[in-house]
Amino acid sequence: MHKKNFIVSSFYKFVHLSDVDEKIIFLKRKLNKFNIKGTFILGVEGVNGSFSVKSNEFKNICELLDKTISTNVNYKTQNTDHHSFLRLKFKLKKEIVTMGEENIDPKKKSGKYLNPDSWDNLINMKDSLIIDTRNSYESEVGTFKNSLKTRTKNFRDFPNWIKKNKRMLRNKKIGVFCTGGIRCEKASSYMINLGLTDVYQLHGGIIEYLNKTKNKNKLWKGECFVFDERVTLNENLEKGSYSQCFACRSAITKEEMKSSFYESGVSCPKCFKVKSEVQRNRYKERQRQMKIAKKKNIKHLGT
Repeated sequence: MHKKNFIVSSFYKFVHLSDVDEKIIFLKRKLNKFNIKGTFILGVEGVNGSFSVKSNEFKNICELLDKTISTNVNYKTQNTDHHSFLRLKFKLKKEIVTMGEENIDPKKKSGKYLNPDSWDNLINMKDSLIIDTRNSYESEVGTFKNSLKTRTKNFRDFPNWIKKNKRMLRNKKIGVFCTGGIRCEKASSYMINLGLTDVYQLHGGIIEYLNKTKNKNKLWKGECFVFDERVTLNENLEKGSYSQCFACRSAITKEEMKSSFYESGVSCPKCFKVKSEVQRNRYKERQRQMKIAKKKNIKHLGT
């Protein structure tokens, strides 16, 4: 069997951070010594990160992050045979996952954590509502059985969806989920602030659920969208069957790639009619530059 020498990991921690600028400078200096790629978002409310690294360096990375940020971080992992990100990036943001609402603090209150078995029980309860807090392009490639798709374009739209549907949510056991746990952590905190009390969240998100259960009860349907070069993962947390449109970032099937609206890096059936000619020309130029870079054996990082 082919040995997979890389680990892809995602993690987050809601914890008050001081001197965030200094922490970013410190982590840049330390992490650049490793063969690591990914994105680290830091802010006063905590850290949100995804990265890929050689398997033999993973423990050192976790120890460094624990010392710099916080202990008791849940690192969700999958094995792979190459990097899943193009480069190492650091971002300083007000929110480590952007909802755009004031006075939301998951450190103080959020939905009750459910392990996979308890989550499956919640899905099968008659008085429960399971809410997919992810964006529409994520939920369309896979979601849990009987879940409500919010069909939001981004996480900033989630509060409005909740406000519009608050009456439907009353007197229900509400379960929220996302890819790795961070969005449902903040979403459940927001819902509790609105007065919804019976709120639960899938601990560790879809990734942790599939890692622990292998989808034994077949309650997960489809594939899981991820924000790296793998695009989607199947229920075994291996690279899925989808490719990606690099114009709109949506996951696309092999059939969609046969469409007359599909042009690699420029458009797909999902975005052709919503992107302007100016945008498509810009994408075409990016593709041209990428082809030139490939011929010269230079890694093009895109824009």
